[in-house]
Amino acid sequence: MAMAVGPSGGIKNEINVTPLVDVVLVLLIIFMVVTPMLQRGKDVRLPQSHEIEKDSQRGDPLIVSITPDKHLFVEHDPVDDRSFQGRISEELTQKPDRPILLKGDQSLAYGEIRRVMNLMRKAGAKGVSLGVEQIKDK
Repeated sequence: MAMAVGPSGGIKNEINVTPLVDVVLVLLIIFMVVTPMLQRGKDVRLPQSHEIEKDSQRGDPLIVSITPDKHLFVEHDPVDDRSFQGRISEELTQKPDRPILLKGDQSLAYGEIRRVMNLMRKAGAKGVSLGVEQIKDK
């Protein structure tokens, strides 16, 4: 706290807010940088549902994303059909019980989602969870 002499000659206490503002701005910058890194997989618009299944599977899921232009991604890495099967097989060899979460854009046709699920099955996946966005009831 800084002390200053007031107009009447008495001592008056003032709080210097400059260090507080500096700390708040640094925290804001840190949150702005870290927040986009928290999302896994490729950004897609998920189909909406009122009820979602609670994730009872253990472990960190492998995120597979299909964008509206039908490009495949494993986590953030773009893959084609041939390398996709190899990548899924490799991931399942390292962790056989690892769950797989398929995030398909809501604009895709069912056939495209089914095609990717068949590729995962051929690569050795035993089960795939479909990503949906929960509709919040007001």
